[in-house]
Amino acid sequence: VQLQACGGGLVQAGGSLRLSCAASGGTFSNYAMGWFRQAPGKEREFVASISWRGYSTYYADSVKGRFTISRDNAKNTVSLQMNSLKSEDTAVYYCAATSKFNSGTRDGRLYDYWGQGTLVTVSS
Repeated sequence: VQLQACGGGLVQAGGSLRLSCAASGGTFSNYAMGWFRQAPGKEREFVASISWRGYSTYYADSVKGRFTISRDNAKNTVSLQMNSLKSEDTAVYYCAATSKFNSGTRDGRLYDYWGQGTLVTVSS
């Protein structure tokens, strides 16, 4: 499975961005999907995940209520709508796919495939 993330950019604090991740080369609906991020000098952290059919979602406490993950299995895409952005949201965002947990997981080690990352910069 190949994952291609896009949608990053520069936005002012309080603004919004929508990230998208397109999957190819596999049966997308067989995979739970996740978004992770890595800020400069920090470890990669979980942001959100969605189950293979989209019925279950999980969020990091830091983004709960501001970010929304969704998927379209007909289009093989997963998205992350980010609202009320803060400077601490600045990071490279990665999408990932796992076949190990249908409901998704916060543990990045359990994901099989990763996209190349897209940079989100939030200016204060």
